[in-house]
Amino acid sequence: MLDILKDYASQRIDLLKMEATEKTSVTAGTISIIVLLSVCMLFFLILLNIGLGLLIGYYLGNYAYGILIMAGFYLLLMLIIFLSKKTIKTLVANKIIQSLND
Repeated sequence: MLDILKDYASQRIDLLKMEATEKTSVTAGTISIIVLLSVCMLFFLILLNIGLGLLIGYYLGNYAYGILIMAGFYLLLMLIIFLSKKTIKTLVANKIIQSLND
């Protein structure tokens, strides 16, 4: 009887290790995809913003004005994000907890 309990405990530990390994590998794969997509999106946004800044500058007659307008837009966006940082932290934390429980 004692041997059966030891065997059961050993198998249960092995199962828990496999489940933890599976969750870790799925999470690592998801993080890898998110990082790769984020890098690609970053390059896209940088080039898009340079293009928009130059386009706005072209229509205003001075390229510097276009770049400054784009910088002002991002300053405003940064201010909005700073003012809502608590909400963003809560949202991200909840998403992480939810993804780990799935």
